[in-house]
Amino acid sequence: MSRDLSDSTSPFVFDVGPVLREGTPQPFHRVGDAPERIGAEMIGIPEGTEVTVEGYITPLGAGVLIDADVSAGVVGSCVRCLSEVSDNVSIHVSQVFSAGEGLIVAVDGDEEDLEDDAPELIGDFADMTQAVIDQTVSTLPFNPTCERVGGGSCEAKESNVPAPDGISGEEERPADPRWAALAEKFGDLPETDEAEK
Repeated sequence: MSRDLSDSTSPFVFDVGPVLREGTPQPFHRVGDAPERIGAEMIGIPEGTEVTVEGYITPLGAGVLIDADVSAGVVGSCVRCLSEVSDNVSIHVSQVFSAGEGLIVAVDGDEEDLEDDAPELIGDFADMTQAVIDQTVSTLPFNPTCERVGGGSCEAKESNVPAPDGISGEEERPADPRWAALAEKFGDLPETDEAEK
């Protein structure tokens, strides 16, 4: 039994009936709330977050192509210090929907039958939610950190997390272990170059 999307308030559900009947592209711009959490485990667009969606619906005979730019705020947790991180994400989603047999589009100059690969319309409605989820997951970092999301730092949040390896301040080179006993007896000795070993 197919779903009824006629009363959906999701910004990712489109009534494409007029485009199919008139055969002309139609621009759209809408603002709505994310119908569910969208993203990976550590970072994503929370359910209910305001989402902006704009683009074009293009007729393809027995189907449509929806090109959409989606932007929204994302919230997650830093994998190093577990502090909350937030930022904005903008993605582009392009999805073909089939309205029945005979959906053919040109790909790289050659016609290709996409009927088997394209999701079907539900009545006159196209639901882009899954395409938005897939693109968001592939765009956001799998392991978000304060530095990668929002440009902050774990140290600035006083989280007692050590600096990542390789970017801490200058450190003294340890004395050659062969001179450790002499260093204890006579005090610090000059550093030994690797070439002298």
